[in-house]
Amino acid sequence: MSPVDSSPAPTVHAAPNSDGGTFADGIRSRWWWLGLAAAVVAVVLALLWTGATGVGQLADPGAFTRWGLPIATTVHNLALSAVIGALMFAVVILPKDLKTHRPHSGKAKTARPANVPEHPAFARALTLAMVAGGVWTISAIAVLVFTYSSISALPLSGSSEYSNMLVFFMTELPVGQAWLMITILAAVVTTLVIGLRNISALAVPLVLALLSFVPQALIGHSASSADHKGAVNSLLLHVSGASLWVGGIIALVVISGALGKITAQTLKRFSALAIFAFAAVTGSGIINAAIRITNWHDLFYSSYGQLILAKVAATVALGVIGYMHREWIIPRLEGGKDAGGATRRLLWQLIFVELLIMGIVSGLAVGLGRSAPPQSRELVAESLSPAEILTGYPLPPELVASRWITEWRMDWLWVAFALLAGAAYIAGIVKLRKRGDKWSVLRSISWFAGLLALVYITSGGTAVYGAVLFSAHMVEHMALMVIAPLFLALGSPVSLALQALTPRGDGSRGIREWILVLVHSRYSQVITHPLFAAANFSGSLILFYYSPAFKLAMTYHVGHELMIVHFTLTGYIFVQSMIGADPLPKRAPYPLRLLLLLATMAFHAFFGVSLMMATSLLSGEYFGNMGRPWGDGALVDQQTAGGIAWGVGEVPTLAIAMGVAYMWSKSDARETKRKDRAADRNKEAELGAYNDMFAQLAQRDANLSNRGPALPHRPKGKQETQDQHDAGTPTSGAPGKTRTEIGGPDTPDATQGEAN
Repeated sequence: MSPVDSSPAPTVHAAPNSDGGTFADGIRSRWWWLGLAAAVVAVVLALLWTGATGVGQLADPGAFTRWGLPIATTVHNLALSAVIGALMFAVVILPKDLKTHRPHSGKAKTARPANVPEHPAFARALTLAMVAGGVWTISAIAVLVFTYSSISALPLSGSSEYSNMLVFFMTELPVGQAWLMITILAAVVTTLVIGLRNISALAVPLVLALLSFVPQALIGHSASSADHKGAVNSLLLHVSGASLWVGGIIALVVISGALGKITAQTLKRFSALAIFAFAAVTGSGIINAAIRITNWHDLFYSSYGQLILAKVAATVALGVIGYMHREWIIPRLEGGKDAGGATRRLLWQLIFVELLIMGIVSGLAVGLGRSAPPQSRELVAESLSPAEILTGYPLPPELVASRWITEWRMDWLWVAFALLAGAAYIAGIVKLRKRGDKWSVLRSISWFAGLLALVYITSGGTAVYGAVLFSAHMVEHMALMVIAPLFLALGSPVSLALQALTPRGDGSRGIREWILVLVHSRYSQVITHPLFAAANFSGSLILFYYSPAFKLAMTYHVGHELMIVHFTLTGYIFVQSMIGADPLPKRAPYPLRLLLLLATMAFHAFFGVSLMMATSLLSGEYFGNMGRPWGDGALVDQQTAGGIAWGVGEVPTLAIAMGVAYMWSKSDARETKRKDRAADRNKEAELGAYNDMFAQLAQRDANLSNRGPALPHRPKGKQETQDQHDAGTPTSGAPGKTRTEIGGPDTPDATQGEAN
C-alpha cells in the first residue's frame, strides 16, 4: 500500500465536466439510474425467456403480482447492496474527517478535534446509505406482500379477510417469517444509519444488513435441493459476495465526484476487497449451479442453464475490468502518470460500464430465482425415511472405522472460511518476507493444521455421522472446542496481521485498525478474561445440552452453524488465554492458569460421567426416532458419548496444561537471564549492594557488642566509690580509660565482641 498523504485535503466538490460529460470528474447523478434500468430490463427479458411470468394453470394471482414481485425483488436487492456498499466504504475504506488527526501520545484512542469537517466522500456515502435504506425498507414490504399474493394465488386486496391471512402468513409460515424479519432488519438499519456518525457505531448496521442474507438463503430454491445444507451455504456465500461487489460499485459511482486526491487509495482498497468478493461469487455460483443442474444438456439447452451461462459471461467481463483497474489504472494514478486526466476519465468510464453489467447480473439473478430449475426435486413426506425427515439426508451406511475418512458432506461455508483464512495467512507471510522479516514455520504449520481440522470436523465423517449418532456428534463437538482451536491459536493469526498490515495514516480504519479496536474494547476485556473464558468454556456444555439449544442445533441448519461458531470461538479464546501468543487485554499468572485447567478437566469429567450414568435421552425425539437398523441403541450411544466427552476433552486439556507449565519454566529462565544480563551491565552492582547491606549489619552488631551490656544506674555510696578507687577503676567523673582499655583485648568481653 502506498504511503498516504496526511496533509489537510481541500474541500472537494463535484465539478461539472468541462468536456461535455466524459467522466473526467466522476460520474454524474443523471447516469446513476441507468444501472437500475439495466437491471429491470434484464429481469424482464429473463422472465420472458424462461416463461416464469406465465398465467398459472390452477390459480393465478394476476399480472400485477406476476410482474410486480420480480421487479420489487430487483429493487430490493439493489437497495440492500447499496446500503452494504455505502456502509462498507464508510467503515473500512474512507477517511471520516477532511483533516487527518493523530492520537495523543500515551493514549490508545484517537481524540477527534472539535469542529473538524467530514470528508465529502464519507458524508456522501452515509447519505447513500440513508436513502438506500429507506428504499430497502419499502421494497421489502412490497416483496412481502407480493410474495403472499403469489403463494396464495390471490390478487392484492384491501379486505379484512385478506389482511388477516397476510398476518397469518407473516407470523406462522417460514417464508412470511423470513420476509418479516428482513423488513424489520431494514427498518432498524435505516434508523441506525440516520442517527449514527461514529465509525465504530456504524459497524453495527453493517453487520445487521449482512445478516439479512441468512433468511434469503433459507427460502430460495435451496430449500428443495437434494443437498439442502450445501445449497443454503453456497447461496449465502453467493449473495453476500455479490452484494459486497455490487454495493461497492454503486457506492463508488455515487461518491466518485467527491473523492479528489484520495481516488487512487480508495480504488486500491476496494479492489482488494473485490478480489475476495469475485472469488466468493464465482466459486459459490459454480457449486450452486452444480447442485441444481446435474448434466451438461440442461446447462446448454434449458432456459435456466442458458441464464446461468449469461451470468457467467457477465461475471467474467467484470473480472476482466477489475484486473484492468488493479494492474493498469491504479498504478498510473499512484505514479502520477495521469497526464491530461485521461486515466481518470477511463477509470470512471470503466466503472460506469461495471455498473451497467452489475445491473444486468442482478436482473438475471432475480430471473433465475423466479424460474424453476430443471429436474427440481420435490420432497414427498410419505416417501422419506425417518432419518431424511429429521436430517434432510438419507441415513448413511453403518459406521465402521474407514467411514470416518471416506464419508463427506461439504459444508461450503467453512470450506470458504478455511480458503479465505489460508490465503490471507499466506499473503501475510509473503509480505513479511518481502520486507525482510521472518515468521515461524511451526506457527504456519499449526495454523494450516487447524484449518484442515476445521474443514474435516464440519464436512467429514464427524459431520455426516454426527447428525444421526450422539456419540459421533460428541466427537464433533469436542473437536470443535479443543482440537481445532488448539492449532489455530498456536498459529497466532492476530500477531501476523498486526505485523504484516501497514498502519493507515488518513484516519480511516482498515483491518489492522479494527483488530486493535476489538482487542482493546471492553467486550474483549470481558470475554478474554481468564475467569470468564474458563467459565464459558466449561459452562457452555451444560447450557447447551440441558437447554432447548441442543434441539435447535440438531433440527435447524442455522442452529447447527451457530453451534459451530460458538464452540469454535469459545475454544479458541480459552486456548488463547492459556498458551496463545496473540495480544490480549489481560492474562492470568501461570499458577492461576494451571488451576483453571485443572478445574476445567474436573468439569469435563463430571459432565462425561453424568452422561454415562443418565437413564433418559437428551433430545430423545431426535436421536430416538432416527430409525437406524445398525449400531447401539440411542441410550447406549448417549452413554458412549459421555465417555467421549470425558476422554476427548481431557487429553487436549492436559496438553494445554503441559504447555502452560513449559511456558512457566521458560518465563523463569528468561527472568534469570534478564537479571544476569543486568548484573553484567551494572558490574554486579545489585549483588555488591546486597553484600554491603550485610556488612553494615555485621558492623552494627560488632559495635553493640563492644559497648557491653548496659548497667542499671543507681547512686553510689562512699564505700563503693572507695572500693573502685582502690581497684584502679576510674570513677564517672575522673578522666581515664574505658573498660575495654583496662581489660585489654584478651578479656572475655573483648573476645566476645570479636566473635560477634
